[in-house]
Amino acid sequence: MSAASVEQPFHEEEPVTLTTIAYEIMERHPGYRVEIIGGHLLVTPSRDAPHARALTKLMRPFIAAGLDDDETEVLQNVGLWLPTGAEDYAIPDLVVVDADIDDHLVENNAYDPACFRLVLEVTSGNWKDDLKTKVAAYAEARVPVYAIVDRKHQRLHVLTDPVGSGYEKHRPNAPGELITLPDSIGAKVTLDVAEILKAGQARTSD
Repeated sequence: MSAASVEQPFHEEEPVTLTTIAYEIMERHPGYRVEIIGGHLLVTPSRDAPHARALTKLMRPFIAAGLDDDETEVLQNVGLWLPTGAEDYAIPDLVVVDADIDDHLVENNAYDPACFRLVLEVTSGNWKDDLKTKVAAYAEARVPVYAIVDRKHQRLHVLTDPVGSGYEKHRPNAPGELITLPDSIGAKVTLDVAEILKAGQARTSD
């Protein structure tokens, strides 16, 4: 007498995605910023007080120029969908976006890069990501203006005219210079490089 084989049900586990891992990291470490760029996780710990102070200092000229009303908004920590991978997104420190950004949600709280007129990063411990990895990512997303407050080397970089995985124009600005951003962001904004870089440094008691 032959015995018939009994097939056991086979339950294949769902593959763990980078997005799932990103959410788990954020749940376990509140305040951490987790981004996915080029299929790699970028994890940034909570920012220090000078980082936040530099952002506050930076927002003032944008708001004073009227960029937080009518056609545009000035926002912090808004997800930007990237075309570099199926799960890729970045979370810039500061952005100037079209006022109808709510209508352009892609997924995972990230928005269509076409809404972004400017993205700005203030460097932290992982400054190389801002100066290299994100340059390529934002260029491929066709973000027209990328500004970097480089606290490591005391420079304010302004990159414009994205081409491929880079920017055609890249101007590093030193303390003592005043830099006027491109009119394409929606208004004339002039930044005092020394003032912004000073705000990004830790204060010392005399």
